[in-house]
Amino acid sequence: MTDSRRLADLADNLACRSRMGLSKVAGSREDLAQLMDAVMPAAPTPRFTSLAQVRQWMGECTRCSLSRGRDKIVFGSGPEDARIMFIGEGPGAQEDRQGLPFVGPAGKLLDAMLAAVGLRREQVYIANIVKCRPPGNRDPQAEEVAACRPFLEAQVKVIAPAAICTLGRPAAHALLNSDAPMGRLRGQWSRALGVPVLPTYHPAYLLRTPEAKALAYADLKALVKGPTP
Repeated sequence: MTDSRRLADLADNLACRSRMGLSKVAGSREDLAQLMDAVMPAAPTPRFTSLAQVRQWMGECTRCSLSRGRDKIVFGSGPEDARIMFIGEGPGAQEDRQGLPFVGPAGKLLDAMLAAVGLRREQVYIANIVKCRPPGNRDPQAEEVAACRPFLEAQVKVIAPAAICTLGRPAAHALLNSDAPMGRLRGQWSRALGVPVLPTYHPAYLLRTPEAKALAYADLKALVKGPTP
């Protein structure tokens, strides 16, 4: 498709959105650039040898609207050679203030869950599918997840974990490209980004639903054991 055809398609899209009363009916040059990015092939992700390089590449990211309401970018924490990587959905209020993942009540529960299976936070890498706090702690939207996806993929490539554990439904859905309910996904090994993936419940969900803690404990025991060959 030619550039002129792409621009014509964008104009038709904006006209349709205007007739339907949707939000993006006009915008700045930056808005048009974002729309063009959605239809033009993305540039290949650079090759990185360290998480510091990934963080530098990310910069003070403004690739989606979450950047407008954040205090700090929550990039991730843990060793670059971690055997296990945990991926949640997004920062909460305390994470946004401190710039670190899982430091609130859910983080304290995660620490206890790790200790129950013989792990320490210092041994694992923890990140989220989006690096900025969604308003009101809502689930990240598809375009926000897509904007952060290159950074998450770069983190996974640098760390090269033996296994990934997704925490909660949004993270599992984003990583596994699935819309299955968590009750069906949790505890079942899959594969994404070339790495075995085991979904389990988010610690915040377990705080609200303590009867599910036994299931999460079983999942973490399976995580430490690793996928069956």
